[in-house]
Amino acid sequence: MFSREHRSGIFLLLLLIIGFQCFIYFYKSTSTEKIEISPEEKLWLSTQNELDCLKTIAQKEKYKIKPFNPNFISDYKGYILGMSVAEIDRLHQFRNQDKFVNSAKEFQQVTKVSNELLSKISPYFKFPDWVNNPKSNFENRTNIYTNTFEKKSKTIISKDINKATKEDLMAVYGIGDKISDIILSEKEKFGAFASIDQLQFVWGVSPETFKELQKQFFVGQNPPIKKIDINNLSIKELSKFPYFNYALAKEIVTYRSMNDDIKNIEDLTKIKGLPNDKLKIIALYLEF
Repeated sequence: MFSREHRSGIFLLLLLIIGFQCFIYFYKSTSTEKIEISPEEKLWLSTQNELDCLKTIAQKEKYKIKPFNPNFISDYKGYILGMSVAEIDRLHQFRNQDKFVNSAKEFQQVTKVSNELLSKISPYFKFPDWVNNPKSNFENRTNIYTNTFEKKSKTIISKDINKATKEDLMAVYGIGDKISDIILSEKEKFGAFASIDQLQFVWGVSPETFKELQKQFFVGQNPPIKKIDINNLSIKELSKFPYFNYALAKEIVTYRSMNDDIKNIEDLTKIKGLPNDKLKIIALYLEF
């Protein structure tokens, strides 16, 4: 029905249409590839966004210092204020001698904090009235600090630490909202505290606070602790125990495979990396 010229024209038109469609297809594919983000890039971008958000929140929620007595700075309070561990320890050692700092200058002499940090926190120091007015308040001088501890001790009744509530813990001098949450969280990790001595290893509990906890709490009989089978668990399973990590779990598995299992606490002392100060506590959570 068509002449040779017509057929050639139709064939050429079809080639042009096919060519144009191919050009559009490859152009779109190339454009998509250019803007497409790989899974790794998406993960990196989401992580970076989270970090940016956290930085923004941290900048907005800066710690606001309120007036306080520097004689009763806890480990956590000192950390928030910017004091080093050594500076906090010097203050606690000074306080263990039943002595008190009564001025910003004396505070610096005891703790050896820098002038810069002292100028930052000293405006918030709040000392008792007898320090500022020694003549008019001389009679209260010997009792003002001891009354604080007496009031605390009167409100606390000796109680099983594994049954203690957040309010019970916060009634102890030196324990606030955050430290009480940390103690309860530690208890959940182990199922229960096996020994009252465990509290000295809880972050934020100062030596003075630990002594108060010893006086006011105890560990009852047969606490519901989560025991672990040290001779049969894998490295991964052992590393989940709060006092172990992957490297220590590996040392345990190596030792038991070379020495026909771990039989007692004496064998534990031979394992490289096991914390000796926590050895007796760790043994309470093990099944030999």
